[in-house]
Amino acid sequence: HSLTAKNPTDQQWSYFFVNLSLFILRSVLLCVIIDIIYIRGVFIMHLTVSKSANAVSYYVSETVTKGGKKTTAVIEKLGTDKQICRKYKVDDAEAWARTYIKKLNEEKKNKDNRIFVPFCTDVRINAEQQHSFNVGYLFLQRLYHQLGISTICKNISKNYDFKYNLDTIVSRLIYGRILFPSSKLSCYEQSTKLYEQPDFELQHIYRALDVLAKESDNIQARLYKNSKRIIKRKTGVLYYDCTNYFFDIDSENGLKQYGPSKEHRPNPIVQMGLFMDKSGIPLAFCINPGNQNEQLSLKPLEQQIMRDFELSKFVVCTDAGLSSNANRMFNNFGERSFITTQSIKKLSKELREWCLAPTGWSVTGSKKIYDISQLEDTPSNRKLTFYKQRLIEGYDEERDIEFNQSLIVTFSLKYKDYQANIRAGQISRAENAIAQGKAKIEKIGQNDYKRFIHKTTITTDGEIAQKNIYTLDTDAIAEESRYDGFYAVCTNLDDDPADIARINHDRWEIEESFRIMKSEFKARPVFLQNDNRIQAHFLTCFISLLIYRLLEKKLGDKYTCEEIITTLRGMNLTQISENGYVPAYTRTALTDDLHTAFDFNTDYQYLTDRTLRGIVRKSKGLK
Repeated sequence: HSLTAKNPTDQQWSYFFVNLSLFILRSVLLCVIIDIIYIRGVFIMHLTVSKSANAVSYYVSETVTKGGKKTTAVIEKLGTDKQICRKYKVDDAEAWARTYIKKLNEEKKNKDNRIFVPFCTDVRINAEQQHSFNVGYLFLQRLYHQLGISTICKNISKNYDFKYNLDTIVSRLIYGRILFPSSKLSCYEQSTKLYEQPDFELQHIYRALDVLAKESDNIQARLYKNSKRIIKRKTGVLYYDCTNYFFDIDSENGLKQYGPSKEHRPNPIVQMGLFMDKSGIPLAFCINPGNQNEQLSLKPLEQQIMRDFELSKFVVCTDAGLSSNANRMFNNFGERSFITTQSIKKLSKELREWCLAPTGWSVTGSKKIYDISQLEDTPSNRKLTFYKQRLIEGYDEERDIEFNQSLIVTFSLKYKDYQANIRAGQISRAENAIAQGKAKIEKIGQNDYKRFIHKTTITTDGEIAQKNIYTLDTDAIAEESRYDGFYAVCTNLDDDPADIARINHDRWEIEESFRIMKSEFKARPVFLQNDNRIQAHFLTCFISLLIYRLLEKKLGDKYTCEEIITTLRGMNLTQISENGYVPAYTRTALTDDLHTAFDFNTDYQYLTDRTLRGIVRKSKGLK
C-alpha cells in the first residue's frame, strides 16, 4: 500500500525493503525446515521386529517415498534375538538393536549422502572409455599383502637389473588366475578390468616368469613363514599327492614328457607334487618331468621343507601310489612318521586273507569282538566302523634300525554299499557296450568299466571265431566284490586306529585342491614351452590356491569354490560420473560376509573416487 502512492517517502521505501527481507528470510527458513523433514523424517531408519513361534527377528528399515507414496524398505537384517545375543555378547537383543540404529541415524545426520548426477538422453558416451571396473580382486589383494608378497617381490627386485614392477605383475597373474583364468596374453588384457590399471607391458610378464622360476624355493619358504601371521598352520600332519598337467603339443622336450596321464590324454605332461597341512592350506610344491615315477618326488620336496621351512616333526600321509618302501623308511626316522593307504589286493596271500576274514573285528570304545559276516544291515550297524590291526615287522639296514608297520584294515556297511553301487553302474555300461557291439578292451584303467568285459576268440563249440567275442566277466565281478567295504592303511604310529583313520580321511582336501587348480583356475592345458616359465606358471597357480584357501577360512568355510569365485568375478562398479561409481552387482549374504571379514565396503549406493582410493589403500594394509 505504501508503494501505491505517487511519490513514496524514504520511510515507506525503508518499510518495504524490511518486509521484503523478512519475507525472503521466512521463505529460506521454510525451505530448510522442509529439507530437514524430508531428509531426517522420510529417510530416517527405524527398527522392525518380526515375531514367529520359534524366534524374534530384528531388521533395520527405512521409510521412503516411491511414486508419491510412502513405503518401508528393509535395508539390513540384524538376525534373531538369540543370534544377536550370541554374536555381540549382550543380554537384551532389542536394546542393542535400537542403540545400533540410533548410531546409524546419527552418522547419517552428520553427512549429506545425496548425490545428483545429471544425465542426458541425447548425449552419447565417450568412445574408447571404460565404464565398468572389478573390485572383487580387492579381497584377494588384502590377503596378497598380508602374506607379504609385495615385500617379497620388492626384495627380489633388488637383486636383478630390471625396470618393470614385479609386484604389479605377480599380483595381476594371481588375481587373473582366480578371477579370469586364461593365457598370459589374456591375463594381461583382463587386468584392465580391475579398478587399478596395469603399469606393465605384455613382454614384462614373460621376463618376470623367468625371475619367478629362479626364486621359487625362496618364495615358498617366505610364504609359509608369513602365512603363520594370518592363520595357525597345522603342520603336525602333512598330506602329499601328485597329479599331472597336459600340454597341447605333439612332441616332448624338457619337463614335457610322455607319461601316464591322470586324464588319459595322449599329450606330453609335467608332474606336480603338492604338500598340504592338516587345515587344508598348501605348503609347498614341486614340478618334475612327466615320465618320472611319482614316488621319487616325495623325498626331495620333503627335504626342502625340512631345510627351508625348519620343520622336523610331522606325519606324512599319502595314497597307495606314493607309498614305496623307500618313502616309508625315509619317514621312519627322527620325529617323522607316515600313514599311507594300502591296497589289500597287492598284499601277500596270507595278509590278504587275514584282512578279508570275517572274524576278529573290533569297534572303538567296546571290548566286543565281531564277526562281520553275521552283521545285520541296521541303521545302528551302518554307523559303525569295524577295524583290526596287525604288526608287520621289518628292518632298515641302511640306518640299522627296526622298521615295524601296523596294518590297519577297516570295514563299513555303508562303504560296502557305496562301492557296490559304483560297480553296478560300471557293469551296466559294460553290458550296454557289449549289446551295442562297441566293446573294446585294448586299454583298461583301474576304474574302467571295460575291466568287466572278457574277450575271447573261441566260440562255445571250441571253434576259432572269425572276430572277437565279448562277454561279461562274471568271475572278475565276483572277485572284486570280495573287497567291498574294506579299506586298509599302513603306519608306524602307535595311535588309536580310529584317530589314524580320521587323519587319513582328510586326504580328500588335497585332491580337492588339484580339482580347483585344474577346473576353476584352468591351470591346464599349459601353453608355455620354456621350462623356467612352466615352473613360474605353476608357482602362480600355487600362490593363487594358497590365497583362495585362506579366503575360504576367512569366510568360515561356508561357501563353495564356485560361489566364491563367481561372486568375486561379478563384483563390478559402473562409473556414472567423472569421480563416482555405483555397484553393478547383487548384494548377497556372501558379499556381506566378505565386507565384514575384510572390514571395508564396496556396496554403498554411490562411491566417490576418493572413497575407492581409500578402500584400495586399506586392501593393501595402508592407512
